[in-house]
Amino acid sequence: MFDLPSSVADTAALLAAHGYIADLELATTVHLALSMRRPLLLEGEPGTGKTEIAKVLAAGLHRRLVRLQCYDGMDLAAAAYEWDHPRQLMAIRLAEAAGHTDRNQLARDIYTREFLQARPLLSAIDPDLPPAVLLIDELDRADEPFEAFLLELLADFQITVPELGTLRAKTLPVVVLTSNRTREVHDAIRRRCLYHWVDYPDTARERAILAVKAPGVPETLADQVVGFVQRLRGEELFKLPGVAETIDWAAALTHLSAHELTPGVVDDTLGVLLKYQDDIAKIRGAEAARLVAEVKAAA
Repeated sequence: MFDLPSSVADTAALLAAHGYIADLELATTVHLALSMRRPLLLEGEPGTGKTEIAKVLAAGLHRRLVRLQCYDGMDLAAAAYEWDHPRQLMAIRLAEAAGHTDRNQLARDIYTREFLQARPLLSAIDPDLPPAVLLIDELDRADEPFEAFLLELLADFQITVPELGTLRAKTLPVVVLTSNRTREVHDAIRRRCLYHWVDYPDTARERAILAVKAPGVPETLADQVVGFVQRLRGEELFKLPGVAETIDWAAALTHLSAHELTPGVVDDTLGVLLKYQDDIAKIRGAEAARLVAEVKAAA
């Protein structure tokens, strides 16, 4: 495990060293979350790089990445822990076959760490495992009752197992929560976290991101791709393209041996950039030609 960065500049450098180009505000919030040992709640549109921050921190700090992908109906057994009931039953039968009939003692024997199966939340604070970065991804997809369970973990970095007791990390995990804001995350969660809204990058930062993530894209094409996407985000679309789509589109155009944007190549590849038919139909044709002309005129 590496030491935590000692300054905002060091935090920005750590992120950049692993391919994440952060602005000053984001680097400051990440640095404060690390130095204050506070969970970090990141909200923003899909594709703006929220999940990537946790991955980069895990790589930069040389910690395990423990990821909990939230979904509707997720329960405690999937998120935190569950007892290995088949093994417990087998242990009881073996003990009884060996002549042990004290049921109270048998009950105590089967509720030990040996029979406890750790899921992501418990794994992240397991004192017997190396330090972790815990990513609780898309928290807004989970049910609200699940958030109530998270409060103990986010406040005290511990989980209480009624049959066993309280488990707490030796080294506090770095905790990153993300939300696409399909519903509001409860205030009790927000109070325990530092917060940052991860927005779409400006032109200069998106160009820098593309240079890192897709270095094989010709410079002229990369400039035009970023210019086109930046203008596209000003259109009224059902789903604006994120940074991930920018990178994918630039890579796709490179695979097609394109060296610059043309209305035809844009029309042919819009399915890489936009993921809804209504959006594609709106941009394809005259609108795509207009945006390409604007990009080239600006260059």
